[in-house]
Amino acid sequence: MKLDPKHLAQLSVIVEAGSYQTAADRLGVTQPALSRNMKALEERLGAALFNRDGRKSVPNALGLRLARNGQSIRLAEEQASVLAKQSAQGAVGELRIGAPPIVAGRFLSSATARFIRENPNCVVEMRTGLVHELRTMLELGQVDLVLGPRSLADPSDGLAFAPLIDDRVGILCRTGHPLTLRRQVMPSDLEAQVWLAHSRGSLLRQQTEAAMMASGVKSMHIVCETDSIRSVLEIVSDTNLITTMPRATTASYLEDRLVFLDFDHPQFHRPLGSIRRSGASANPIEERFLAALTKSDGGSGTL
Repeated sequence: MKLDPKHLAQLSVIVEAGSYQTAADRLGVTQPALSRNMKALEERLGAALFNRDGRKSVPNALGLRLARNGQSIRLAEEQASVLAKQSAQGAVGELRIGAPPIVAGRFLSSATARFIRENPNCVVEMRTGLVHELRTMLELGQVDLVLGPRSLADPSDGLAFAPLIDDRVGILCRTGHPLTLRRQVMPSDLEAQVWLAHSRGSLLRQQTEAAMMASGVKSMHIVCETDSIRSVLEIVSDTNLITTMPRATTASYLEDRLVFLDFDHPQFHRPLGSIRRSGASANPIEERFLAALTKSDGGSGTL
């Protein structure tokens, strides 16, 4: 037996309103039309929904039970209407993002928290990985958007880059490290230090080595390697080891324990932006997220 959901929804309004006329006014229909609909529903059921009490119609047990079903239908319709409106504004859907570990830390988490607060009906999936892993995720359609450095987006791989900030690389050490007392840090000073290096497969490791060579640093004494950003920060803050980290995405971790040295080189330039498959059109969800990213504390850098 198939019942008209509109009639069930109208039944629930009649039960709530207490009379046909009041329910008709709420629904924006005439009282005779509403009465005809209820008559059609009773005929479909083969049973009465109301008992007559003088001139008043009182819902019976079946009428009350079906009214609860009708109320659920109305609630579902209202929720669908809200979702449709939010969807038109880009506030509903699925956001699938990938990022290197350092970008996926506090920098991206801050923007994600803002986005979730402003778009509570959107499902967010965040994945992390190294260069080859992130590229594979995009190629396979496992993520729609990657937040990472420009060097990750090779046009020959069918990837397009849109810049957001300059996440320039800097040399990081603990507060009070002997190098912080130097008026000018020289390449020879860096050669004499003990280094903590990022994993060999990371873009940050590749960029660090290229920048050091271009700066005149002939060798780096590496005693520790890790792909854990948390380990990098904890070890450097408790030892005299030095390392490199992106300045913008690391800023929120510095507190009073860590500091960047006053040493720079053009090869430390590291544009950070959104990476998509070439030809992929940006949807409103992604644009809302990127807007949240630029509003967050971490997104204060400029290109």
